[in-house]
Amino acid sequence: MLYKTRGVALSFIKYRETSIIARIFTELFGMQSYVVNSIRTKNAKTKIALFQPLTLLDLVVYHNKKKEINRISELKSIHSFQSIPFNVRKSSIALFLTEFLNLALREEEENEKFFEFILDSIIAFDDLPGDFENFHLQFLLQLSRYMGIIPGSGKSMLEEVGHSKVFDDAFSEKVDFLLRSDYDQPLKIAKSTRHEILKAILAYYRFHFDNIKEIKSVQVLREVLS
Repeated sequence: MLYKTRGVALSFIKYRETSIIARIFTELFGMQSYVVNSIRTKNAKTKIALFQPLTLLDLVVYHNKKKEINRISELKSIHSFQSIPFNVRKSSIALFLTEFLNLALREEEENEKFFEFILDSIIAFDDLPGDFENFHLQFLLQLSRYMGIIPGSGKSMLEEVGHSKVFDDAFSEKVDFLLRSDYDQPLKIAKSTRHEILKAILAYYRFHFDNIKEIKSVQVLREVLS
């Protein structure tokens, strides 16, 4: 049966000689895998760029709950990126977020507010002209609300994962600001502090979810972000 839904492209792998299997977080069905045939050919009607990290899509899909992999009937881009693919720091953050979301998100029932948060956040990220180095921190902290684990404060988050004695009040206040602020509200943070905040946030997620394992792109962020 065919369904219309929106989706966020997260990743894909090559499948057979000319096809791919794409992982897409959809508005109607949560995380889904779709086989896309004959896309890796010169004359492919569908461009493989539509499956690059965080691409926002309008989809018409076949959905069968009994199948692990379904098919896409139609798709088109919702939002044409202006900066994410063309800025190495933004594309590195996008790579990290797709790796994290691939681990964190699971198949679930329709959740419009959850999906809208992710979609709106990606568009806001693309639109930010500068001071976006903390975007991934803000995104993960605010995502925790929709994952049902939002901390009451930066200090309580650090206490929960046993880090409260490692960092001072100034550190937890920075986490507080990132937890409550909008994406266009910049906060100057030293590179080393930003990395420690990310480590603390990931530890918090791992405390609540067993599936949040090692994220390889964390090292890329450490090197790319100033």
